[in-house]
Amino acid sequence: MKILMVLTSHDRLGETGEKTGFWLEELAAPYWRFRDAGAEIVLASPRGGQPPLDPRSGAPEAQTEDTRRFQADARAMAALAATRPLAEVSMDDFDALFYPGGHGPLWDLAEDARSVALIERAEATGKPIGAVCHGPAVLRRARRPDGAPLVQGRQVTAFSDSEEAAVGLTAVVPFSVEAMLRGNGGRYSKAADFQPYVVTDGRLVTGQNLASSAPAAEALLALLR
Repeated sequence: MKILMVLTSHDRLGETGEKTGFWLEELAAPYWRFRDAGAEIVLASPRGGQPPLDPRSGAPEAQTEDTRRFQADARAMAALAATRPLAEVSMDDFDALFYPGGHGPLWDLAEDARSVALIERAEATGKPIGAVCHGPAVLRRARRPDGAPLVQGRQVTAFSDSEEAAVGLTAVVPFSVEAMLRGNGGRYSKAADFQPYVVTDGRLVTGQNLASSAPAAEALLALLR
């Protein structure tokens, strides 16, 4: 069982002058669910190398058992420091694909042709695809083999407009993930703000927010078993 986890390479939070990137918990919780299940994990990003960490997710109050375990693990930290460039990975070498969130993917992975190609190859070959929080932004340009949007007619979730408003970034993000999924024909649903919520439709797993990181990973593993 081999899982490709794709992280953002984008570190600027719009024009605010602040930093963004991937959210640590959304990497760490799935990473440990996969690794503890015996999966081989490869980390990749558009540029390769060390991806940018959203500094808010590295703050002491944002730490969890999973993030502390990740940061204390030499193997995990070495993999994070040396993510493989997307140009060097093929979906044919993996059994599943997973995207952690953080705001970074809204700017790069949502438009990255290599990422889109990985998603479309996974879809065409029946391999599970998972994404959590802002991670479902990566589905924006993805199409099924018949040319329809990948999410069209499928049950999906992601970071909600109300959650985006709660964190004060509605006017900063380049697009609303919720509105994008709806606009592409997805059957979007959500739970209360910041509560765990995961939807599985066929071989597509989406989680609403960082609290959904571990359950989304578990749902993906269920598809692989």
